[in-house]
Amino acid sequence: MSFRRFVAIGDSQTEGVGDIPHQDGLDRGWADRFAAGLDRLAPGLLYANLAIRGRRIVPIRDEQMEAALALEPDLVSVLAGANDMIRPGFDPDFTLGVMDEMQAAFTAAGATVLTITYPWRSGHLLSDRSRAFNQGLREVARSNGALLLDLETIPATIDPRLWCHDRLHLNAEGHHRLSRAMLALLEGQASGRTELTLEVASQGGVPDWALELPPPPVLPRVKALRQDLGWTFRYLLPWIGRRLTGRSSGDGRLAKRPELAPASDIAIPPTGDVRQFCPGP
Repeated sequence: MSFRRFVAIGDSQTEGVGDIPHQDGLDRGWADRFAAGLDRLAPGLLYANLAIRGRRIVPIRDEQMEAALALEPDLVSVLAGANDMIRPGFDPDFTLGVMDEMQAAFTAAGATVLTITYPWRSGHLLSDRSRAFNQGLREVARSNGALLLDLETIPATIDPRLWCHDRLHLNAEGHHRLSRAMLALLEGQASGRTELTLEVASQGGVPDWALELPPPPVLPRVKALRQDLGWTFRYLLPWIGRRLTGRSSGDGRLAKRPELAPASDIAIPPTGDVRQFCPGP
């Protein structure tokens, strides 16, 4: 756990969209929480976050990889490909090839790489595609010696109460849990473990970040339909509109933390605030 330079690259999840913002209005996110937690375990950590929302895997490679390498990190998180997977014309082999290129570049530079698989509900429109993509991500991580958090094996991660109402971004509780899981993944490295699944994590008891929430109340069919229609008009149709016009939610945005700075300056809300779910539409 004696890392000194942590750099996070990726898209909106790593930027922190959906979490309780910092006082300056910037999104917090799992990577900020993780960096703060790691600094508490081994003070002195420097941390940069180059992730930008909406980015697909090629722009992440082209815009963020070299900038991250220039910071000479000994720990890097590479979460990318989800924005590619949800689009028509997704090419899994090409996307996995770019992921392999990035992981190989960081490991060749001597950095430990953190990465994940993606959770999707069974029967979801993209579930077959995501299962195949996740298997590819496992193979890429193994070939590069990256540390893999296998979120697909953890049922709690698909609970809607850990996600914002757009159904794409983790809420504060989701970011909190992901940061805790990433710390557990890193702790396992000491015993030679490179993958963290629910089966491995639950040896000795299910950790808090993997606990399933109590069953939610069953919504009347009419209310559930109303929620689906609200999601369609508020989130899905605007997303389709941006795709048709070639726009992205990240257009014009810059990395929130482009230079290394002490992770000790990151404020993390108390537990009571962390467990608030995203407000309704």
